[in-house]
Amino acid sequence: MEYKVTSIDQLKLMSSGEIVKLPPFVQGQDFYAKLRRPSMLKLVQSGQIPNSLLRTANMLFSGGVEEELDRDDEFMKDMFNLIEVLADAVFVEPSWNEMKNAGIELTDEQYMFIFNYTQEGVKAVEPFRENEEADTADKHVESISL
Repeated sequence: MEYKVTSIDQLKLMSSGEIVKLPPFVQGQDFYAKLRRPSMLKLVQSGQIPNSLLRTANMLFSGGVEEELDRDDEFMKDMFNLIEVLADAVFVEPSWNEMKNAGIELTDEQYMFIFNYTQEGVKAVEPFRENEEADTADKHVESISL
């Protein structure tokens, strides 16, 4: 097998993001967006993750969240602020600012999806897609309000 150097044009295309299916706002209505995985180190270096959130970022990325949730009331607020920074860095189209300006608020499931995507890309969100396919039987059930 002969390897070839990846061209600048290919790198630009790959780094521009990919179209990803996110958890829906409403059952049965797909939500696709162009996302890209940001560099956490670059977000820290550029000040987009401020020093005040570095402890939270470290806990979140290292998996030490459960202990912290029990001890620190501010941790949840910091975690949300951090995930907002990540959402701003992740969304290419529509952009995070476009969604915020339109009054669109993500669901908790979408925020967690975004966080998982930043860590491992599409590989991290495959379990969601499998669960979604398993829920297809629910798509044919009408909701009944009492």
